[in-house]
Amino acid sequence: MSPTVETRDRLRIAIQKSGRLADPARALLASCGLSWRESRDRLFCYGEALPIDLLLVRDDDIPGLIADGVCDLGVVGRNVLREQDFERRRSGTPTAFRELRPLGFGACRLALAVPDDWTWTGPTQLEGRRIATTYPALLRDWLAGEGIQADVVTLSGSVEIAPRLGQADLICDLVSSGVTLAANQLKPVATLLESEAVLAGPASEFEGERAALAEMLLRRLDGALRTRHSKLLLFQAERSSIAQLLPLLPDADAPTVLQVDGADRLALQALCHGHLTWQRLEDLKRAGAQGLMVLPVESMLA
Repeated sequence: MSPTVETRDRLRIAIQKSGRLADPARALLASCGLSWRESRDRLFCYGEALPIDLLLVRDDDIPGLIADGVCDLGVVGRNVLREQDFERRRSGTPTAFRELRPLGFGACRLALAVPDDWTWTGPTQLEGRRIATTYPALLRDWLAGEGIQADVVTLSGSVEIAPRLGQADLICDLVSSGVTLAANQLKPVATLLESEAVLAGPASEFEGERAALAEMLLRRLDGALRTRHSKLLLFQAERSSIAQLLPLLPDADAPTVLQVDGADRLALQALCHGHLTWQRLEDLKRAGAQGLMVLPVESMLA
């Protein structure tokens, strides 16, 4: 039986109460013009600027809260979302949530890691091996795709020490810097999933007031993500230099060009979405750009 979804006209977003995704998630949502009044227990934040509230929870709970209709959206790691989706499919439960947007922070990867003294030759080495992980559904799906029969050992934590304790031959775990693996004499050899923070939502579309709120929020999120590393570049140049300058702006929107002095002097402004390094500015100057100015972009709405 499908859960009964509460009728309400406010949007609820679940994010981590604490952890590596918590602060970036709140900062990103705040950049979309949201503000909140936090409850005394610090588990609920009432939206003040807009009827959009926050639930502060464990990241593992977020997909289930979306599935049950307790919240409408959630900021969660792709690894958590995919793991729980595969678990639901394995049990015959219909898909109840989906990824709506990658958010560009919290990057990591789910990887196989073997002892340093192994010589890795490929997935066939895993046949009959014991693999410790906290992501059994993702691991089983990958093993099935490779046609490998292996013993998946599900652990709730401290996966990296499983080989040293004799619980497994190798591990499948999240890797960011690789420092923890190195400290436990392990090395990554294969990536199962590239992960980052994502905005998750229900499998079905929103209705009523919440549909309009969700559409507005996604529009603002797209603008905030697009301008995160964007800068407005202003400069002047002779018309004859334009052919040399434009190839140096491959990540820019089509520049606005205005005539300045006579027919040969132009003023250009371009919204650049990559890093405008000092070297890049020097290259533009050598190509004929003059009076280069780089301005921050606070917000943008397409």
